Amino acid sequence: MSQQFKISVRKPNTNLHNASSRDPPRTPHKAELNARIGNWERTVFLWARTIALLSWGTKLEEKDRQYGICGVYCGQCPSGNGRVRFMAEELKRLVDTTRYEWVSQVVKSFSYDEFRKGLEWFSQAQCPMCLNGGGAPCENRKCAPAKELQSCLQCDEYLTCKNTEYQRDVYPFVKENHSRVKEIGFQKHLEEEQARTKAGVDLMGHLERRFCKSVKLEEK
Repeated sequence: MSQQFKISVRKPNTNLHNASSRDPPRTPHKAELNARIGNWERTVFLWARTIALLSWGTKLEEKDRQYGICGVYCGQCPSGNGRVRFMAEELKRLVDTTRYEWVSQVVKSFSYDEFRKGLEWFSQAQCPMCLNGGGAPCENRKCAPAKELQSCLQCDEYLTCKNTEYQRDVYPFVKENHSRVKEIGFQKHLEEEQARTKAGVDLMGHLERRFCKSVKLEEK
C-alpha cells in the first residue's frame, strides 16, 4: 500500500515592506540600529552573568560577600559583576579581528597601541568586591568594623557621616537602602539586592546618565 506524503510550502511574507517586490527593503534608522545593538549587548551580558551567578554557588554566606560596606551592592557594579571585563574581552577580539592599527594615521590624538594596552588591562581586570579588598581605598572599611557593624547602612549617622558623603552624592539611592535596612534589617535587605541582581538590575542605568560623555578627536 503506497503512502502519501504531504509537503507544506511556506509562502514568503509579502508584508515586509509596503514597496513593490523590486524595491530594496527599508534601511533601519541609526537610532533603531543603536537600539538593536544595545539590546544585543545587554542580552549577551545577562547570559554571561547568569552563568557567573550559577558558578558562584548557592550558599548564602557566599552571596552575602557581594555587598559593599559603604551601602552600594557590589554585585550590581559593572566592575564587580564582570561586565567591564566581559565587554573589554569582546571589544579586544573585535578590534584585533578587524585590524584597526591604521586609525592612528588618521586621528592625530589617538594612539592605537595605548588603546590596545588599555583593553588588555580591562579584559583582565576583575574587582574582587569590597569585602575581598576590591574597590578604591576608603575609611568605611575601617569605621564600620570598629563600630561592630557589617555595613554603614546599619549606622544611625549614615545620612550625615563624612565617610559616606561620596556615596550619598553619586549613588543617592543608598539613602533609601539605609531606610530599608532600618525597616526590615540588613540580612533581608541583602536578599532583596540579590534578587534584583538576578533580575538584571545594575548600576549602569543610574551612572550612565551622569558620567557617560563623548570625546572630541583631533584629525590630521
